[in-house]
Amino acid sequence: MANLRLSLACGPYDRTQALIDGSIRPDGIDLTYLTLQPAEIFWRMLQYQEFDVSEMSLSNYTTLVSQGNSPYIAIPVFPSRVFRHGYFFINTEKGIEHPHDLIGKRGGVPEYSMTAGVYMRGLLQHEYGVMPNQIDWVQGRTDRLGRKLPPDIRLTQGDPRVELGDLLERGEIDFMMTANNPISFRKGSPKVRRLFPNYAEVEKDYYRRTKIYPIMHTVVIKREIYDRDPWVAMSLYKAFCAAKERSYKLIMETGSPKASFAWLQSMIEEEQQIIGKDWYPYGITPNKETIEALLQYTFEQGLSDRLLNIEELFAPSTLRDIPLGEGQLV
Repeated sequence: MANLRLSLACGPYDRTQALIDGSIRPDGIDLTYLTLQPAEIFWRMLQYQEFDVSEMSLSNYTTLVSQGNSPYIAIPVFPSRVFRHGYFFINTEKGIEHPHDLIGKRGGVPEYSMTAGVYMRGLLQHEYGVMPNQIDWVQGRTDRLGRKLPPDIRLTQGDPRVELGDLLERGEIDFMMTANNPISFRKGSPKVRRLFPNYAEVEKDYYRRTKIYPIMHTVVIKREIYDRDPWVAMSLYKAFCAAKERSYKLIMETGSPKASFAWLQSMIEEEQQIIGKDWYPYGITPNKETIEALLQYTFEQGLSDRLLNIEELFAPSTLRDIPLGEGQLV
């Protein structure tokens, strides 16, 4: 029988390089890997369902599942995850020194429902007692899902032609939460700095206490494809795990480093000491606290209709973890 031909839209990651170059192939599938940036992928997938399989915003996907109308089903593969303390930026003239100082302030966020924003508001609420309804929000771009927010959330739509980082530098917003460092910060503006200058130390302490390593994106399959051929979920899951393990083996050859860092070996050793041997884990068990936090935050913030269980997000066959080296295609 001929292989099933599927398109996959995903970012250009080291952990997926073996799928990009075809050195690892999912069983029974001829995969066309389209290397695109996440923002474009999400818009095209959420608005037009252009791809058979794609990287997907975890918060947007959670919203769809909670509404009972998700046209996708996910596998527990997480191609993008980032600690977020380092992505709070403040205007230095607004008297902000601590997270509690954000109460009553005007804060920018590229998109209120984006996963980074969900985790960051959850962080403010549960670590520092700052509630979402205590801030006046400015949204930089149109929300992808058009979700109606709770009535106590004050949100103004900004001009999408204007960078939030420029508003921050000019003092038109007091702080911003973002997925990437704003241009005003990158160019060295004295009016823009991080809320947590020692963010790496704060993030390590946060992880040790909570075991939350924020997941930004998962991988989804069109429901119509999964319903017709449910085996594709496990085939893709195994292939993603195998590709990640292949990248581990390459990057750990630190005598001839495959990534451009002077202290690559010490970085890997530190992450393994804090997170574990599999320091960028897929699967349910090593990510249980992180996923449960996301589900709690989306519900608290009015971005999901009900509090979901982890099992509702993922194809049933993929709920069993695939440990390093087990059943993979390396």
